[in-house]
Amino acid sequence: MTDYTKFTLEERIDLMGDLKAQMADLEAEYDKLKALVIEDAGLGAHEGSIFRVSISTTTRETLDMEAVRNHLSPQFIRAHTKVTESVTTRVTARKGTK
Repeated sequence: MTDYTKFTLEERIDLMGDLKAQMADLEAEYDKLKALVIEDAGLGAHEGSIFRVSISTTTRETLDMEAVRNHLSPQFIRAHTKVTESVTTRVTARKGTK
């Protein structure tokens, strides 16, 4: 495992960007492969030499929050809104690089 404490802040930031780009590439490859496996194998459990994949369908119910908000008063929404704080990071390539 890499000891990132030995890196400068700038190096850590660049590493975050590199990892994020690699993750995006891997996710795209995974999605392509997943689509082919689903197309070839269909529903059910299927075995590889090392891993097993289960392919199933599910039903998901979602609440149309825009429609709900249109039927509720702003006071009701405020009274029932939970506020939490979170830390967000966004890594983007600087202009003129790569």
